[in-house]
Amino acid sequence: MYEAIVYEVADRVARVTLNRPEARNSLNDRMVDELLDAFGRARDDEEVRVVVLTGAGDRAFCAGADLGGLGARQSAGDPVADRDAIRRSAPFRLFTAFPTLGKPVIARLAGHAVAGGLGLAAACDLVIAADDVKLATPEVNVGLWPMMIMAIINRNVAPKHAFKLYYTGERISAAEGREIGLVTEVVPRDRLDERVDALARTIAAKSPVGLRRGREAFFAIEGRPLEEQVEHLLGELVALAATEDAKEGITAFLERREPDFKGR
Repeated sequence: MYEAIVYEVADRVARVTLNRPEARNSLNDRMVDELLDAFGRARDDEEVRVVVLTGAGDRAFCAGADLGGLGARQSAGDPVADRDAIRRSAPFRLFTAFPTLGKPVIARLAGHAVAGGLGLAAACDLVIAADDVKLATPEVNVGLWPMMIMAIINRNVAPKHAFKLYYTGERISAAEGREIGLVTEVVPRDRLDERVDALARTIAAKSPVGLRRGREAFFAIEGRPLEEQVEHLLGELVALAATEDAKEGITAFLERREPDFKGR
């Protein structure tokens, strides 16, 4: 079904693999279209509770945009002056898809994540990286700026660290990425799959409805005044407490057993 990615589901985990290793898994229009289709499949599949996003091979998770193939279908008009063109563009559709994916997303970094590839990793909820992986925003080296991914990175990294990435274009280690907020965990390369699989299993065992509504609430309150945040979250808590999963979770806790969540 797919040419630029691989989509597999096993043990309640959807594994989405960027599959252009000969091009360092760079993003082109086909890959973005296929990623969005795969995200939709994972969102709508009740058997899927967690998504793992990774890249084929160990050279690169993703090298960012394929400059010869990303946006080739867009019109020759001024994209800045055409808001509809911006919303149809591959980068816009890809990076705005994550908040509505409906499932936790783990980035598995076995290779370097640079430029748009770093933005793609940072858009995931959790990032697990091999200890020899490098991260970078090298756009400044060719007279550009990481415009499309800055909104994503700025949500994860404090300004002083972000500006250093943007101004220098230098590669940083996965460990430094963890220190500044881009990476969740750094593990030895030979333990990467073990750790990602264990984390996915742990999350997949939780209530799907609790994960979905909690994740949606996380994004819904972003940037809103404190009073509005608390009001929204209280309403979500009341609604969540009325679900079958919440009742099962509380009952299981009182009965000292593992809950059997159904996603309802």
